[in-house]
Amino acid sequence: MSATIHRLDPTRPDPSLDPMVKLVAGDMNAVNAVILGRMQSDIPLIPELAGHLIAGGGKRMRPMLTLASARLIGYTGSRHHRLAAAVEFIHTATLLHDDVVDGSDMRRGKRAANLIWGNPASVLVGDFLFSRSFELMVEDGSLKVLKILSSTSAIIAEGEVNQLTAARQVDIAEERYLDIIVAKTAALFAAACRIAAVVAERSEAEEAALDAYGRNLGIAFQLVDDAIDYVSDAGTMGKDIGDDFREGKMTLPVILAYARGGLDDRKFWKDAVEGRRDTDADLAHAIDLIRSTRAVDDTLARARHYGQRAIDAIGGFANSAAKDAMIEAVEFAVARAY
Repeated sequence: MSATIHRLDPTRPDPSLDPMVKLVAGDMNAVNAVILGRMQSDIPLIPELAGHLIAGGGKRMRPMLTLASARLIGYTGSRHHRLAAAVEFIHTATLLHDDVVDGSDMRRGKRAANLIWGNPASVLVGDFLFSRSFELMVEDGSLKVLKILSSTSAIIAEGEVNQLTAARQVDIAEERYLDIIVAKTAALFAAACRIAAVVAERSEAEEAALDAYGRNLGIAFQLVDDAIDYVSDAGTMGKDIGDDFREGKMTLPVILAYARGGLDDRKFWKDAVEGRRDTDADLAHAIDLIRSTRAVDDTLARARHYGQRAIDAIGGFANSAAKDAMIEAVEFAVARAY
């Protein structure tokens, strides 16, 4: 089963990342060359483990956003290639660390790296990739870029710690949940877009517009991710269905279902979040409660709201293939059910 698709523009055909992929294909080849070169090491385990995830079928959406943003503002240099690679290394490092923290079994449709090589190796290779990302930032030579990406790395870590401390707690407010996803997901989307304006030496207003586009897209992206954890399947998601449920994460669908439930429903959620209800039958019951309270529908409605804000943020830029591709990327993020 899959989530109901609600497009921001119902007249648009099924949205896709293909326009963005085609738009940045040449630049992406340069970025991939940087990624391949910088993940190498004299220690064979490092490129082996890093390559397992980097070559694991991810969409490379974050570096593509850097490249597309550069196209949007007419940047013709090449500095953004290394910085897009730095963005991807930050993202990959956080995934390696997350899978250790969460005890995940799958990532991008494959066995999680920590299950193959162990937790210590996954953490250390994640550290290696973080270090490589900072090397690339320093080589760029812009203190402003370095400040943006280094601050973002700290914000991501804070978001993950905030989520960790919120786990197994049923009384989490929607505001705290939003703080978590802004930090752990949306901040890197925002930075990936903003740095394109920095290297192109564009105005603060254009920086802010690209930051707002990425931030709102990132929020929408994570909201949809959290919704489809309860309505999709492992084959289409690339991870196990119900991972968030079994890890006791208070994502928005659960927050809404808990708030709208009766006494028996709330007791179930409390037991589930605290780790006392984690069987397949419990997951099925959780999905039924989420459906009956329309928690997924309302989570997706919020995603559409933030998606529209992302589109509005780049409304002032001239019409172009880049703008169209960035708008469709938002449509894709909101409508996807994988």
